[in-house]
Amino acid sequence: MDGPGADIVSEPGGGAAYPEAIVFVQNRLHAWIGAMRSQISLPLRIELWNGQQIDLSTDAPRVTIRLPRASAARYLLTPSLSNLGAAYVEGAIEVRGAAHDMIAIVNALARTTLKAEGKFARVVRGMRHNKGVDAGAIRYHYDVSNDFYARFLDPELIYSCAYFENGDESLAAAQLKKIDHILDKIRLRPGQRLLDIGCGWGALVLRAARRYEARCVGVTLSENQCALARERVARAGLSHLIEIRLQDYRDVRGQFDRVTSVGMFEHVGVKHLPEYFRTIYDLLAPDGVAMNHGITSTDPDNGEAPYGGGEFIDRYVFPHGELAHLGLVLRAMQQGGLEAYDVENLRRHYARTCALWTDNFEANGAEIRRLAGDKRFRIWHVYLAGSSYAFEQDWTSLYQIVCGKAGRSPSALPWSRRHMYERVPDELP
Repeated sequence: MDGPGADIVSEPGGGAAYPEAIVFVQNRLHAWIGAMRSQISLPLRIELWNGQQIDLSTDAPRVTIRLPRASAARYLLTPSLSNLGAAYVEGAIEVRGAAHDMIAIVNALARTTLKAEGKFARVVRGMRHNKGVDAGAIRYHYDVSNDFYARFLDPELIYSCAYFENGDESLAAAQLKKIDHILDKIRLRPGQRLLDIGCGWGALVLRAARRYEARCVGVTLSENQCALARERVARAGLSHLIEIRLQDYRDVRGQFDRVTSVGMFEHVGVKHLPEYFRTIYDLLAPDGVAMNHGITSTDPDNGEAPYGGGEFIDRYVFPHGELAHLGLVLRAMQQGGLEAYDVENLRRHYARTCALWTDNFEANGAEIRRLAGDKRFRIWHVYLAGSSYAFEQDWTSLYQIVCGKAGRSPSALPWSRRHMYERVPDELP
């Protein structure tokens, strides 16, 4: 080829690059690979745009990262969870392998290459929160489609940490045990009035009405959840006991004997936690009991997961979500007028829950791709496995906190935790 541009070559997949630039990228990449091999052995294969294959271990590769063009090498050279996650989601690189292996290997690359400081540290963000922003974030995450969630959740569509009393339960059994564990913790009694903040598809209020004939109100900002929850209530013949509302919890009026919030307060915002707990205080009867079940940061400064994991989640999965450290949660609870009665760490339970969701997701991958499209499939593939890994690594945790209005007589409190575990047998499944 003669004339201007004679020394320009096309990259596979389109675009053009100068040979000198490609050689420079190749040299940087090979230097990086050499450094990796000298520090760590990973069952990872890297496929280059020119067909070259490079293994980072003598073991058979469990994960393959394919760089379809030279420009994609920059994602590997700075392999934060945000960079590689975004590149995978947007189709700039291809990744093959089981999600758990993918996450473990990418974390190993990040840990070996990057310093956990600066941009890649546990960043603390201050998100803007109001009713409109919060409603939009909820709808973005939950209003994908009910069929989408049905492909990896349990049959009751319970999208929160399960409770594995023995460790060998099925996901469905562990989710039912979680609900019963909560109802036992709050000492729900027949006929009491229960508010479930962020009720999802209605599993908790359905169980409370069936088991105790409690009069329940469930609120959600997701239109899909609200519609299906109402259908389930009607189908169960429990409309006289359960009301499902498409409503912000801040707009609820009245008082309730029991208040539950399961997997919702992550959307509140760290600065708004005292206000959130004050709202629960206002909704709670003087002798009422509340329970908050939510994900927390294990960083004392309320930071995100390291190496850009939080940045990825905020961008693609949970817009405006924020995690607070347990210490801040308890302080905000007290500022809101509530006294913590009981605190239980369920980190191990959520690691297993997310792992089971990931298994279900991968087993139903073809159908999920059809329902959600390739990009959303890749987002959730990374997110579910990454969440399990974060709980395993103690980057995030899950706490159930039982509380009531501060200043009550101690005679109102149980002497022991026996009521949480010595369940009164019932005939319901």
